[in-house]
Amino acid sequence: MTLLESLILLPLPVLVPGILAGLAWSYGCLRFAGYLRCSCRLPGGYTRKVFHLLIFSTVAWLHSVWGLLAVCLFGASTSLTLAYAVYVGSGDPLYEAIARESDRPHRTYYVVVPYFATLIGGLVSNYLFGPFAIIGYLVGGVGDAAGEPVGTKWGKHRYQVSWFGAGTKTFEGSAGVLVASLLVLLVGIEANPAFRFGWHSLAAVVGIAVICSVVEAAAPRGWDNTPMQVVPAFLAFVLLRS
Repeated sequence: MTLLESLILLPLPVLVPGILAGLAWSYGCLRFAGYLRCSCRLPGGYTRKVFHLLIFSTVAWLHSVWGLLAVCLFGASTSLTLAYAVYVGSGDPLYEAIARESDRPHRTYYVVVPYFATLIGGLVSNYLFGPFAIIGYLVGGVGDAAGEPVGTKWGKHRYQVSWFGAGTKTFEGSAGVLVASLLVLLVGIEANPAFRFGWHSLAAVVGIAVICSVVEAAAPRGWDNTPMQVVPAFLAFVLLRS
């Protein structure tokens, strides 16, 4: 039975509470980020990553506990929440939480494109690498989320990335991606029996984190959520399978 068939055949007593719970949680996460943005006056680059981190962490947990079907239900709920945020538009806390001022006049574009990049990355990772997609969620959610706030607060040394129109990055932000990716890789691999990990694998973990920091720097603006899921899932599948 395919995943789509499984979703269609879900009984209503499972489907409806699942969708409602996903809507409540994703809306709550976005409302919290909106509160930080509009009431606490945190920069949009920070609040956007707060929401990013909460959603990716939730997806990783759901996949670990209940599998891909639960992830799909939550993804559908989150899609509805994001669609509503785009609908209410500029000035609403839900929208302001994820739409950066620096992206004007294309703020909605840089909300919608990362959404599709996330969707594509998750589908590809799951189709090709199965349970190793969890590593993609963790690195894409935590590692990638670290780069912008670290670069915004401590970034002093900029470098130009000319390929794919990636623009300007900071070494401090890339270091944040590297360190966060390394930590979350260690936690994720240790907690999942699908992975082989020992001291002999530490070099592989460090290598994956380094490669992911390079991928984040080089990825096209707005599309980094695809390679930041697929690349670590692929590398974990190749290097750390039990």
